[in-house]
Amino acid sequence: MDPITLNIALLSLLAFFTSAISATVGLGGGVILMLLMPGLLPLTTVIPIHAHVQLWSNVSRVCFGLHHVAWRLALPLLIGSSVGALMGYYWVDMISIAFLPMIAGVVILIVTWVPLPSALVPGTWSVTALGFYQTGLGMLAGATGPLGATVLSKINTEKEWLVINTGFYMTMNHGLRALTFGLLGFSFWQWWQVILPMSITCIVGSYVGTQLRRYLPQKNFALIFRWLITLLALRMMLMFISDGAP
Repeated sequence: MDPITLNIALLSLLAFFTSAISATVGLGGGVILMLLMPGLLPLTTVIPIHAHVQLWSNVSRVCFGLHHVAWRLALPLLIGSSVGALMGYYWVDMISIAFLPMIAGVVILIVTWVPLPSALVPGTWSVTALGFYQTGLGMLAGATGPLGATVLSKINTEKEWLVINTGFYMTMNHGLRALTFGLLGFSFWQWWQVILPMSITCIVGSYVGTQLRRYLPQKNFALIFRWLITLLALRMMLMFISDGAP
């Protein structure tokens, strides 16, 4: 097997397993895939291809649990995500994001573990801000799911609701990002031999994860979800520390 074919096979396998993780517990798969793609693809292609592949991972997850979608979130997410994509379009080559992982990590830990006064429990305004943050930062840094998962977990901790609606807002996020990268000139068609098998295995992974999720008890789910968010936030902060502050 030649190296290119081997890389495509490995990427497709990784796409399957990471999509299954996200469909089982609601998040984590996209971040893991982002960490593993460099070295298997040219660095300049990683974030656009990741966005396109994750779009199919999240679309399929939502389709397998469509009746759990909170459609009331759609409009505020769309507004925030559209503005975020527009800002990302203009900022992608202009700003430094060196401090953002540390700032985001601290915010995630606070929102996850510190009880919020009832007046601060996330509502429409926070969902709109979430769409802006997720899509705008995602244009620059790739996988940005943990904060969104944290915000949604403050609205509803029921397992099916949380997993499906995390996929719902990330569908919008990745869709707008992929569209924006296309407008910026990235040629997805040139990479169809990578994108197509990864997208197919993502869909299969979402189906497998959906089946596995039923065996995950609700009584433990909120705690598992919270600790997974915490680990991802700590990873963001450690990456900032290990890379060195600018």
